[in-house]
Amino acid sequence: LELKDPMNFKPLWVLDFPLLEWDEETERYHAMHHPFTSPKPDEIPLLDTDPGKVHANAYDLVINGVEIGGGSIRIHDRDTQAMMFKHLGFSDQEAKEQFGFLMDAFEYGAPPHGGIAFGFDRLCSMFGGSDSIRDFIAFPKNTSARDVMIESPSPIAKEQLGELGLGLLPAE
Repeated sequence: LELKDPMNFKPLWVLDFPLLEWDEETERYHAMHHPFTSPKPDEIPLLDTDPGKVHANAYDLVINGVEIGGGSIRIHDRDTQAMMFKHLGFSDQEAKEQFGFLMDAFEYGAPPHGGIAFGFDRLCSMFGGSDSIRDFIAFPKNTSARDVMIESPSPIAKEQLGELGLGLLPAE
């Protein structure tokens, strides 16, 4: 529709994502980003009263409608992480089995921390004037998700499987 000038770049930050999303099928909340994304600090009390109104401490960078990068500030204390696991439907036992290492690490203190992951291939395609990132991916995969340069995926040697403690089941 030629609604945008391909040489005029308009970046913006997208903020205030919902922290949780209600799933009608499972009748519980799911993390919109991941279960380690922190809630907005002033909204933490809402987790117990109205969890659907809590916003994530997360962000995306968008240029001309294309997501270029995204990230979040992570939860960095045991109590908030335990509360998040509870709202995601984890029992105390399940949380301990799956994430006990993290909860134990919080006992020693963790600084506030976060990150952002940029899609360098997306930036290159945008600045290169292409609508497809395929021309800018160093090792592109084809439409079958196969990397023809290194023949991946490919069969794995039994020795490699043994090293990893894995086995393969026969095809049905």
